[in-house]
Order: sequence, then structure tokens, then C-alpha cells
Amino acid sequence: MKKPIIGVTPLVDIQRESYWLVPGYMKGIEVNGGIPIMLPLTCNKADIDTLVNMCDGFLFTGGQDISPSLYSEDKSSLCGEVCEERDTMEKILFAKVLENDKSALGICRGIQFFNAYLGGTIYQDLIAETKTKVFHKQKPPYGKPSHIVNLVKGSPLQNLLKTDNLPVNSYHHQGVKKLADNLKPMAYATDNLVESVYMPGKKFVWAVQWHPEFSYTTDKYSRMIFRAFVDSCL
Repeated sequence: MKKPIIGVTPLVDIQRESYWLVPGYMKGIEVNGGIPIMLPLTCNKADIDTLVNMCDGFLFTGGQDISPSLYSEDKSSLCGEVCEERDTMEKILFAKVLENDKSALGICRGIQFFNAYLGGTIYQDLIAETKTKVFHKQKPPYGKPSHIVNLVKGSPLQNLLKTDNLPVNSYHHQGVKKLADNLKPMAYATDNLVESVYMPGKKFVWAVQWHPEFSYTTDKYSRMIFRAFVDSCL
């Protein structure tokens, strides 16, 4: 049986001048039937075209904050480190993914990037801007649940998981503020923060704010999300 090849966007350590990945991104794909490969950090459009043609799907990982310039805001003092090169690469890549109707899964930064790229906005710091009491930035171990999300009834995620609420892990200080018009919500935290989205009309463009790459070994719902993504790439 053919296994889909799935490109995974690299994490960038600017201080160490290195690219790296959390193993769970790769293993979560691998144990669910895909072949993951780490992508280079490149803004070369021809090379990205080649990668899009080569891969059956793409995982947009976590990492640095997205530059507020992507959603037409000035960078506040509470915004963390950004990586302009990664923002640029992912803009080119995501545009090609949408153009070619390739499958895409966004995790953490991934949901924020999809939203900002498609015209939504981002909270540069959740606590400062919303005064939320939900524990969005947990301490290790990162595979344990931190809070509950409520799934939107009839959404693709709720139809997949067959549950109305879900305990999730959480490690982020930013989040979706204004949801892009062409994204639809699939889950909300109890403070009404959008925690999962999808793009109607596309084969599979989903994103979650939580971290299935840390919980897939112990949480069946995390495995189901990875499996649905990998299966969509076939």
C-alpha cells in the first residue's frame, strides 16, 4: 500500500543557527501510515514548487510568534521572537498548498499562521489582551491535558472524534483573535478562544491550537487527528 509523503516545516533556533523538529511531529505521522520529511527553510519559489509536487501533504508546526506585519499590526513588547524567513517561506508554501489542494494540518503556530495568512488577526499576548483564566501555557510534561475544549457540533472534527468536549494539552501565549472569513471554527476553549479550524471547500485544511505531537502516544483523539490527516494525503 502506498504511503503518503508529508513535508514538515522546520523549527528554527536562531541563536544556535540550526533547524530541528520535535520527534512527535514525525512519529505522529509515521505511526499513522505516512512518511514524514523535514523541509528545508527556503524562500526559493521554484524549490517550494518542487516540494509541493513531491509531497502529498504538509504539517505546519509550532515555533516562534508570527510577525504582526502579516496581520497588519505593529509588534508589541509582549510579542515574542519572530522568524521573518520562516513567515515568508510558509506564505509561499501555504499559497501553493491551497492552489494545488494539498492536505495541510496546522499545529499551534500553524493555526495562527493559517488564520493570519487568510486575513484574520492574532492576540499578541492572550493574558494581557483577554485576561483569560484558562491555563493556555502549561509546564512539562506537555502530553498531559491542561484544559477542555468544546467541539462545534457537526464540524469535521466533531464528526471524526464523536465527542462534544475534549481535554487538551496547551502551550502558547498567542491565539486567534479575529477568525479569517474563509475559515470555520471546530473547537473553542471555555474562554471562547478558537482552538481548531478548517477551511471548507478544501480536501483537508485543518488546524488545532493544542499539541497532538506530545499526546498521540497516550491520547486516542490525538492519534485520530494524525490518522485523518495522513489518510487525506492518500
